[in-house]
Amino acid sequence: MSSVRRWDALTREEIGALAPDALLVVPVGSTEQHGPHLATGTDALLAAELAERGAAAAARPETILLGPTLAYGASDHHLPFGGTLSLTATTFQLVLRDLLASAASAGVRRVFLLNGHGGNAAACGTAAVEAAREHGLVAATAMASDLVDPKEIEGPLHGHAGSFETSLMLALDPDRVRPELARPSPGGAARRRPPGLVLAEPGRWQELDGFTDRPDEASRERGERALAACVAAVAAAFEQLADTGA
Repeated sequence: MSSVRRWDALTREEIGALAPDALLVVPVGSTEQHGPHLATGTDALLAAELAERGAAAAARPETILLGPTLAYGASDHHLPFGGTLSLTATTFQLVLRDLLASAASAGVRRVFLLNGHGGNAAACGTAAVEAAREHGLVAATAMASDLVDPKEIEGPLHGHAGSFETSLMLALDPDRVRPELARPSPGGAARRRPPGLVLAEPGRWQELDGFTDRPDEASRERGERALAACVAAVAAAFEQLADTGA
C-alpha cells in the first residue's frame, strides 16, 4: 500500500526528498450553498475525504503526498442563493495554475486534482493540460463520481445536493445534514441531453431551488455503499497515474 504523507506536516527537506517519486494529490472543493439541508462545506469535505481514503487504499506509488484542500472554487452560479464564497472561473483557473507551478518547483512530477465540484471541472482540466505543457508534470483531474461505474451506485450518480451527495454526507458527517429539511427539487427530473453536450440555461438553478433530484430519498446505508465504490475508483485512478510515464 502507498504511504500517505501530508504536505503541510512535512518540512521543505522532507518534501524535496519525497516529491520526485511521489504522487501529489490536491483535493479541490468549494464553499457554496447546498440547498436547505446540506452544509456549505460539502464539496470540500467530500473531496478531502475521498482523496485521503483513496490514497490510503492505493497500492501505488510508494508515496502519496496529500496536499491541503482548496476549499474555494468557481461557484458564481450559486451566489443568488446566499451562503456561497466563490472565485470567478478566471481567478480559480489562475489559482490552480500557480499551485501546480509551485508544486513543480518543489520537485513534484505527478499530480492529481481530485475535484469535488462540477463548476470547477473545466478549469481543473485546463490547469492539468497547462501544467503538463509548461512544467513537464504528469497531471490528471477527475470527479470521483465520473470515475465510478454507474451500475455500482443506487440511484442518481450526479447532481448537486441531491440524493447522492446527501447520502455520502450521511455516511461521512451526519452533523452537516438537516434531514428534516430535505425535500424533492421543485425543478423536476433531470432533462435528458445528448452525451457530451454542455448546455447552460439562464434561470435553471432558480427553477431547481439550488439543488437537484430527491435528497429526501438519501440514506446512510446508500452513502456507505457509494463511499466504498468511490474510494475504490479513486484509488484505481491514483494507481493509473502512478504508472503513467513510469
